[in-house]
Amino acid sequence: MRDDENRCGKNPGMSSDLEIARNATLLPIAEIARRACIPEAALEPHGKYKAKVSLDFVRAQEGSKQGALVLVTGISPTPAGEGKTTTTVGLADALNAAGTRTIICLREPSLGPCFGVKGGATGGGHAQVAPMEEINLHFTGDFHAITSANNLLSAMVDNHLYWGNEVGLDPRRVSWRRALDMNDRALRQIVASLGGVGNGSPREEGFDITVASEVMAVFCLARDLADLQDRLGRMVVGARRDGSLVTARDIKADGAMAVLLRDALAPNLVQTLEGNPALVHGGPFANIAHGCNSLIATRLGLTLADLVVTEAGFGADLGAEKFCDIKARIGGLAPDVCVVVATVRALKMHGGVAKSALGTEDVAAVERGVVNLARHVENMRKFGVPVVVALNRFTSDTEAEIGAVRIAMERLGTEAVLCTHWSDGSAGAADLAQAVLARIGEGRFAPIYADELSLPEKIGVIARDIYRAGSVAIAHAAEVKLARIAKQGFGHLPVCIAKTQSSFSSDPTLMGAPEGHVLTVRDVRLAAGAGFVVAICGDIMTMPGLPRRPAAESITLDAEGMIQGLF
Repeated sequence: MRDDENRCGKNPGMSSDLEIARNATLLPIAEIARRACIPEAALEPHGKYKAKVSLDFVRAQEGSKQGALVLVTGISPTPAGEGKTTTTVGLADALNAAGTRTIICLREPSLGPCFGVKGGATGGGHAQVAPMEEINLHFTGDFHAITSANNLLSAMVDNHLYWGNEVGLDPRRVSWRRALDMNDRALRQIVASLGGVGNGSPREEGFDITVASEVMAVFCLARDLADLQDRLGRMVVGARRDGSLVTARDIKADGAMAVLLRDALAPNLVQTLEGNPALVHGGPFANIAHGCNSLIATRLGLTLADLVVTEAGFGADLGAEKFCDIKARIGGLAPDVCVVVATVRALKMHGGVAKSALGTEDVAAVERGVVNLARHVENMRKFGVPVVVALNRFTSDTEAEIGAVRIAMERLGTEAVLCTHWSDGSAGAADLAQAVLARIGEGRFAPIYADELSLPEKIGVIARDIYRAGSVAIAHAAEVKLARIAKQGFGHLPVCIAKTQSSFSSDPTLMGAPEGHVLTVRDVRLAAGAGFVVAICGDIMTMPGLPRRPAAESITLDAEGMIQGLF
């Protein structure tokens, strides 16, 4: 029995997420567009229930009055599950039900997690975006376009080297990596161009998962097509012998890459199971990338609705910090309220309880584990944003355990709102919606560090103020790279920390709210096109591997050709 089969009143005999989604009656996408104030003429339909919104319409909305912005994030994730996407959808449905015109802005699921651990990423129960199967799999082809653009640049780099290397790129200093939207540890480090002179000169390289690629980051941070091509052109592919940088523009690849991404850059419009509009577009990971949906979709939503509910990936120390310090800084955004999602079950795991024992009441474990939630709440307040806690209920939760969470949050001056949107849809998030509306207008948002700080200082601020590290240990090679990056004129950029999602530290075994630990930075990468510098910490990999029992083992087609196993 899956974990969420105990959630929100669900019993073992009840429907799965896939069954609930498949049995829902969806509205024609033109009707969803009408509800979002998007004319049908601005739609480029992809079937009956999903469409792209034309970039001409997006451009026409620039300068329009903007609504409020709610950022949904969570505690440090555990195998028990927290439900950020489910809460995002349930909250938006509840806000619409209360008469507040609301649009959801979410990331697109990656095939890697769908076939690896998650099995799907469109919410759950009666709080989902749909069509669930299509969104979780190929959707409108955006990720395929991003993967193709990334690998076109790889092909053009190798081709440039083969045909005389006019720009003087040092083959030993090629830093550009290929991409694939699948977990495949065997491709992390490879040797390319074997087989003789006709195949080029052999060299080491590797693959990143598409959602960790710089092309994905550029795609999600570009304001329009012109900005997209400019950012693509600025991406660094390597260096010459003298250390000067070679870019995609030097290789003359930026134009063709932009062509591959032109149609994908238009935001995708879908719906919730309750018929409310959702823009699902872009999808960088939050542990190894910046973890937020596309800037184009978020800005469009803000011009069309009174309120936009968006989600940042993994815990607030990752996705939410990057939303505030990277996406908001680059895009001129300011979240009005932050919702931190937690579950009693996950807090018990942070308190030291094994997953197999989560069904047994353990108030002491909740009290030990709630420090993780408290830390995330405290951190988000440092950005000047008011915080509401959404306690996503499971049927195994007891009143005493729920009470322990509420008491801990009351001590922080924060409201913990019990939610049952998984089973009850919008009605189960009505109290959360009212709590969010009550906090709009209270905040004064600001990033936690200034552009003028040095790159090591920016890493230090995040390590100290967000992770509560006692110190930062930057490997000598990474120190040299940071100094070189600053000398090359990129010292003003924000930093994107790539680290484990399981802990505030770079050690995934340190659960709860560790303090005084050492954040280890083993490498750094310049993402000049995206506009940030990546600090790679601990053992984090930019190409994940599949787990021992990947979700793909349970995903199949039945006798009627229907998909089974997505959840």
